[in-house]
Amino acid sequence: MATEAARKKQLVEATVQEIGAAGSLNVTVSRIAKRAGVSSGLAFHYFGDKDRLFLAAMRHIMTVYAAEVRDALTRANTNRDRIEAIIRASFSTTNFQSDVISAWLNFYVLARSSNEARRLLSIYHRRLHANLVHDLRPLVGDHAPAAAERLAGLIDGLYLRSAITPHAMDGADAQAHVLAALTQEISAGSGNS
Repeated sequence: MATEAARKKQLVEATVQEIGAAGSLNVTVSRIAKRAGVSSGLAFHYFGDKDRLFLAAMRHIMTVYAAEVRDALTRANTNRDRIEAIIRASFSTTNFQSDVISAWLNFYVLARSSNEARRLLSIYHRRLHANLVHDLRPLVGDHAPAAAERLAGLIDGLYLRSAITPHAMDGADAQAHVLAALTQEISAGSGNS
């Protein structure tokens, strides 16, 4: 018999898959529960409502992303290597797949009306910005915060574009765009610092 933690994990994964299939939050807890192989009542018992279930799914996605970033950073030796590790983790096959991309798009939409989603999105933005600034500062000096903002915006923008135009680019293509922007930021910033 599955444990509570295993059932919750099944529901979280089913939520991401259902949102990916629908392309929106216009999915029912019943459909999510069916995909997870549990009852709707159990899903409501664990999460309360669809928004909480979706927020749990986004926390899971962010946890997976953070673990990949931490793992990639352990192998990075220079500041530039560390920034590249963050970029590569952002577009890894685990993180840059259609279900996850769709979840991110819908998370942005939900953050417009949900304080909890807005808070969670803000945490993600602050962490990404802080990590980028930390390693950009030795490379571009005082231009680090602005450069980090542009790189983070490009990462988010490529996710949003991929949600609207699926299969237009893969993770390697997206990485190449952001790595090219990083090279430009370092070139422009090192000449001005």
